[in-house]
Amino acid sequence: MTPTRIVSVTYQPLDLDLKEPFAIATGTQYQVENVLIKVDLADGTVGLGEAAPFPAVNGETQTTTLGALVVLETHLVHQDAREWRTLAKKLNEIAHEAPAARCGLEMALLDALCQHYKIPLYVFFGGAGTQLETDLTITAGNETHAAASAKSIVHRGFSTIKVKTEGTDVDYDFKRIEAIHNAAPGVNLIIDGNCGYDLTRAQDFVHRLQVAQIPVVLLEQPLPRENWDDLKLLATSCPFPIAADESARSAPDVIRLAQDRSAAVVNIKLMKCGVLEALEMVSLAKAYGLRLMIGGMVESILAMSFSAHFASGLGGFDFVDLDTPLFIADHPFTGGFSQDGPQLMLDKDAPGHGVKVG
Repeated sequence: MTPTRIVSVTYQPLDLDLKEPFAIATGTQYQVENVLIKVDLADGTVGLGEAAPFPAVNGETQTTTLGALVVLETHLVHQDAREWRTLAKKLNEIAHEAPAARCGLEMALLDALCQHYKIPLYVFFGGAGTQLETDLTITAGNETHAAASAKSIVHRGFSTIKVKTEGTDVDYDFKRIEAIHNAAPGVNLIIDGNCGYDLTRAQDFVHRLQVAQIPVVLLEQPLPRENWDDLKLLATSCPFPIAADESARSAPDVIRLAQDRSAAVVNIKLMKCGVLEALEMVSLAKAYGLRLMIGGMVESILAMSFSAHFASGLGGFDFVDLDTPLFIADHPFTGGFSQDGPQLMLDKDAPGHGVKVG
């Protein structure tokens, strides 16, 4: 019997409480409603994956993800996990519109495969490193909340703060950013619009930031995904690098962004596309001279550890946004990366991603 043959795929809801609502321009998540996925191999190895749908970003829900997994599992059982690339392509053909489900399965497959061969995931991805420095996010809220959050974040040792903007009221958003800057003048700011602005509001917002000399290191996804021409126009006058998130869901998206010169940075989130497609996006971004950011949806230590292995192993990620485990009240897992302030450190020897249930 082939020891890496997949004998079963199981999955269940992964509901976790948040310390505070995770609010972005297009919606608010009050509880983690993800899916835990297990892949069992013939040799007894169990790989873990996590699907993290975020309705406000991609329209996926826990219910649709569970439905997609019912279909996808039948195409994995009895297959050889060593053929994960072929399997990932097949899953994409079957359920292209369910990237979170596909991603969770790929995570579990690769975790099982690396455990079987007793190698850490970062080694599988290239072994470039074992440590990353993440930012910490201030979600949407008022000026008082923003300033207090900024002071707390700096006190915890973080040098980069990511700020979620509301998108419809430029004056409101600018005052929040100004309050954060005044509360923590030495930090770098990543401002994430999450598709909330139109071109006119975005240009106004950028102008105010520039005049006020706010230290913005990155302006992430200020416009809706489909506003390709407006994003290209904004990039010609924006003094800050623009990062594409919702506009970068596939390898063809990366090519378009590079050719349009509408973004200088690509935010790689595995849940947007799956692991295999993300690898292709990284290769294209590097080939076109675009910088890289690693991020995620609202994910537990399980999926975030996988992304940390992905980014550390490949290397070359200038921006790291792997902070959502800090927003979760309690994790039902052990292992994964350890964290000291902004520093994320992988276990150099644990096979797979190192996360276990319990």
